[in-house]
Amino acid sequence: MTDAMRVRPTTTPRWTLPELAETLGAAVSGDAVVTGIALNTAHVLAGDLYVALPGANAHGGTYVSQAAAAGATAVLTDPAGADLVGDVLPTIVVDEPRRRLAALSASFYGHPAESFTTVGITGTQGKTTTTYLAEAALGERVSAVVGTIGTRIGRVPAASTLTTPEAPQLQALFSVMREESVELCAMEVSSHALVQGRADGFVFDVAVFLNLGRDHLDFHHDLEEYFLAKASLFTPERARHAVVNVDDAHGRRLRQLTPLPVTTFSTDGNPADWRAVNVRPHRLGTDLEVLGPDGLAIDLSVPLPGVFNVSNALAVVAALTAAGHDPVELAAGIAASTGVPGRMERVEAGQPFTAIVDYAHKPDAVTAVLTALRPVTAGRLIVVIGAGGDRDHGKRPLMGEAAARHADVVVVTDDNPRSERAGAIRAAVLEGAAAGPGVAIEVADRRDAIAHAVAMAHLGDTVVVAGKGHERGQEVDGVVHPFDDREVLVELIGAAS
Repeated sequence: MTDAMRVRPTTTPRWTLPELAETLGAAVSGDAVVTGIALNTAHVLAGDLYVALPGANAHGGTYVSQAAAAGATAVLTDPAGADLVGDVLPTIVVDEPRRRLAALSASFYGHPAESFTTVGITGTQGKTTTTYLAEAALGERVSAVVGTIGTRIGRVPAASTLTTPEAPQLQALFSVMREESVELCAMEVSSHALVQGRADGFVFDVAVFLNLGRDHLDFHHDLEEYFLAKASLFTPERARHAVVNVDDAHGRRLRQLTPLPVTTFSTDGNPADWRAVNVRPHRLGTDLEVLGPDGLAIDLSVPLPGVFNVSNALAVVAALTAAGHDPVELAAGIAASTGVPGRMERVEAGQPFTAIVDYAHKPDAVTAVLTALRPVTAGRLIVVIGAGGDRDHGKRPLMGEAAARHADVVVVTDDNPRSERAGAIRAAVLEGAAAGPGVAIEVADRRDAIAHAVAMAHLGDTVVVAGKGHERGQEVDGVVHPFDDREVLVELIGAAS
């Protein structure tokens, strides 16, 4: 790419406000030329249509003056927002503007997703790893990744903030991908994005279901609502083909619910179109044989530990083969993967023990990581773990229990307390940890907790620092302090040697 941080296309769209209003079937007050769309005043560029939506704390119309000062030429909002906007800028008024935004954004940028293959990946855990393995599987082909760690186009980062960006940003990124001749985009699709319609306005060529466990119950009412949000991806309005993990009970249910053509995969001996057999784990990953349709058999080496990463890799082979790629070539690309930031990421600083940083921040993920590392750990398994503030309270003791059930030593510390009292979060994790056989220790400061784990580790042990993965900051009372688990591990290992 010519510009590593470019998030909008070089060729700027140009619409008049009446033209945009016509696509929405809405009335408009005033006229303007629109060359971009933005939801956040911090992202407004000259010529933008500012989309003022109702929010949890304030209506976006409250900030119309800031949008105008940043160069916005018009506003799209609802009737309540129109009262706030007044005559500051020309305005299109519609009911439920968020619901209309994705289709508008796709039209504005000329439906760029039709120019390449799109693979949408959903699940409670493994989405990021699966998108990165998809990128690796394609080798030298020009691909893109959209997700938790950010957006990569042709392996070059482009700025994005949400796991699934808001529709205007997403369609702008798709437009950049079209300019860069991307062949395939592998994209994480969160339940929040599905509920809010961020991934509407186009149809995925392939939708992938990895698994479903407890998460986001601060947003969804219960697990059933969470599942139904995920399942909404597997409808003709959103996808053309489904790839489903039938090792997961929710995956088996989804296979029965979806009206889409379905390809199934399994690493656990269940009948499926794609199966992993002769699985041979080792310290650096897993070797296995993949059995596919029509008697296909190929060898696959996954350079990440854990059977869950075998499942992620098998999902990639199934999905990209369904999209028309050669599975033998895909296997070669996966084998050459250099890993995923903050996902079972090894930290090497000359220490005699194994050190791993992982993003595991929910009970199922903690269990998956520790059970993957237990068979390849000769000594003690030591985990540093906490839980995030302002999120699902119910999972905290479950995370502690999972850690103490599978690790020998659990060092309970702070994750991202956010606005909550950190001690109360640790207490909930410790409550769960008390139920397991592992020894639980409380060390409040995260750096001190990692130092404690490093100090007790010896030859043959494994230290896992869980929860934050690729993140480079720790949020406390609304302030994000620089903190990267990987960098801190390297520093503390060096200090201890």
